[in-house]
Amino acid sequence: MLTTRRLARLAVPRRRICPVTPRNRNASSAAVRPPSQDDESIVDFFDRPQTKSWFRTYAAGTTGLFLQPTLTHPSAFRQVADAALKKAQSLVDRILRAPGSATELRKVVKNLDRLSNVLCGVIDLAELVRHAHPDPRWIDAANDAYATLYEYMNVLNTHVDLYNVLKTVLSTPDIASNLTPEARETALIFWRDFEKSGIDLPPHLRTRFVQLSSEIFSLGRDFVNQASAPRPAVSLPASALRETGTAGLLSRLRLPARTSNTVPVYPGTSEARMIMASVPDEATRRALYVATNSSSQQEIDVLEKLLKTRAQLASLTGKPSYAHVALDDKMTKTPENVMTFLQAQLYQSRPHALADVRSIAERKRQYLGLSETPPVYAWDREFYSPRVSTAAPVSLPNLTPGTVFYGLSRLFTHLFGISLRPAGLQPGEVWDEDVRKLEVIDEDEGLVGYIYADLFSRPGKASGAAHYTVRCSRRVDDDDAQGDYVDGARPPEPDAGLQVPEHTVRGRPGRYQLPVVVLLCDFPQPTQAGAANLEWSDVMTTVHEMGHAVHSMIGRTDYQNVCGTRCATDFVELPSLLMEHFFLSSPDVLSLFRRPESHSMVHMRSPNSDLAIGAAIDSHSQIILATLDQLYHSPLASSPSFDSTAIFARLQDEWGVLPYAQGTSWQTRFGHLYGYAATYYSYIFDKALARAVWERVFAQSPLERSAGEKLRREVLRYGGGKDPWAMLAAVLDMPELESGDEAAMKLVGQWRVEDDGSGQGWSAHSH
Repeated sequence: MLTTRRLARLAVPRRRICPVTPRNRNASSAAVRPPSQDDESIVDFFDRPQTKSWFRTYAAGTTGLFLQPTLTHPSAFRQVADAALKKAQSLVDRILRAPGSATELRKVVKNLDRLSNVLCGVIDLAELVRHAHPDPRWIDAANDAYATLYEYMNVLNTHVDLYNVLKTVLSTPDIASNLTPEARETALIFWRDFEKSGIDLPPHLRTRFVQLSSEIFSLGRDFVNQASAPRPAVSLPASALRETGTAGLLSRLRLPARTSNTVPVYPGTSEARMIMASVPDEATRRALYVATNSSSQQEIDVLEKLLKTRAQLASLTGKPSYAHVALDDKMTKTPENVMTFLQAQLYQSRPHALADVRSIAERKRQYLGLSETPPVYAWDREFYSPRVSTAAPVSLPNLTPGTVFYGLSRLFTHLFGISLRPAGLQPGEVWDEDVRKLEVIDEDEGLVGYIYADLFSRPGKASGAAHYTVRCSRRVDDDDAQGDYVDGARPPEPDAGLQVPEHTVRGRPGRYQLPVVVLLCDFPQPTQAGAANLEWSDVMTTVHEMGHAVHSMIGRTDYQNVCGTRCATDFVELPSLLMEHFFLSSPDVLSLFRRPESHSMVHMRSPNSDLAIGAAIDSHSQIILATLDQLYHSPLASSPSFDSTAIFARLQDEWGVLPYAQGTSWQTRFGHLYGYAATYYSYIFDKALARAVWERVFAQSPLERSAGEKLRREVLRYGGGKDPWAMLAAVLDMPELESGDEAAMKLVGQWRVEDDGSGQGWSAHSH
């Protein structure tokens, strides 16, 4: 019922050169609009803050994290968590009293959403802090608050009396028929979560469910920590490393005197990657590959215990596997549908991946001077064929964080009438001085949310990139908080919980709490010489995460449980993949990232087949991993002989294009096995959906306002408040998809994920 999901000290004058006029939602002009003054200010805001006088301008006094007066020190997390528990219990008590009053029964869905909001507000904040804050004391406090409230949520998920009240609401015709579509979808989410938690089980089994859920949480935290932990060094022969001829590598390795036989190299470092790409000796590359992709028995035990505990929880609720539990409320609905989809994708992708392998084999044959084609192994890949080029598809000036956000603001303005504006920070508001804060401005509605950007790596910060929801949108003026207490009495002590400001939104009745999200990346720190020049892969990452952010900003629903990215896991990646892989491949879109003073023309980069070698292998590997995720969460996990390494090896040998490397057990590094349990296929599934949306709606004119408004109107604005199949059918004008039945799933399964190079466009009837 109550679940949470994770999926930057500046003050800038708020001014515009031109007056803001309401947009025409049906406008169809695709003319490129000039940048606004806010767009221009974003560049210096990210790239040259030290040159601005407002960089050191603060309001008087010190606030807490995210402007929370309480959160000025780590111990405050306990106060905030305790206040959330008290508030939650008062809401639970109110909901349990509801059957005595028809008026209160009509407020049950609202109060369940408020209950979820109270707990998720602290849990989501703690999730961000424990991954981003540089102070271990804050991290420990966030972990404690997270664990306390997470356990309480598990108890509520098995609360029979709460479930019975919701059942009364949904079974009372006069009440159920008057729920808005959004309220009904919210109620059904709570209902399904109760059902997932084995609400019909006897009391002792419900207690066991809570115990297993807590074990899964603890094991998952251990698994994620070990998945991101550095690997121990491997000793490699110094003589082989000297043969590389790569001066940069030799200087970075600081090779010892020639009398020394070995050199320690840490897997996963830039030096290790350079060795894989430049050292001719195959035995050296193999040793480094095996060290990089092997695991200790303890690491394997943690993963397998996590998978087996999930299998036990599924069995407790009468499901044959954890995948059946996880997929029940997803678009695909069953593991069988997912495997059918993945099988079709494997068949489509494998021939292209094998063609890449043959190209690499020919390079290897020529390099070694062999008469016959040699086998290709995983450690050959980067030496004989460099990784897929990360160059932009068009010629562009150097892209910095400032120019990327400048381009994104212009893109969102063209598509949705939404722009980004630099915002001031108060001391204590953020956790690191590199963090920037943006206001999100809608041409019609005004301020609609906030984005904090924490882009650069630092010691202790989580690796990778993620979009964190710190606060969800929700209507608050109809909370009727006075009714939370018997006879309208309020507790005498002050509220030490999170304080959420209320905003009016132009064109909407009522008042709202605005969404707050954080974009967390780990880009290399810029040099003192100036702004950071981002690699193209970093640009793609930023655009992907901002696809989630714009979903959070547009999907501002009345109920926090369905706002923004709180939708089906296998639908949530559609906007981000659409931005990353399709908008970012368009020259029209990329022209928005060039500032007016840059006079260079945008030209398409000439295709280079050498640089493309390996792209198909990467795509095929993602489908292999999605299949592995399904196998790990299938009935296999209930077997006493369950062996995660053997399953991985068998899958790789049967469906991979490079043979399994003996001695490796890479699965312990597959961190998504925790957060995306049985749903890792979502990236592949949603990329197929995103390609369809792109080619059906945007391809002919990517900057067309009417196309952007269609995506906004039919998909983004609902968040999770509408069935995703209905949203997909509407945006594609394909009513045959709306039911989401077996025929709809079969049709989507035929859509290609990657460009097959044929030049043929997407077809609703392609096979």
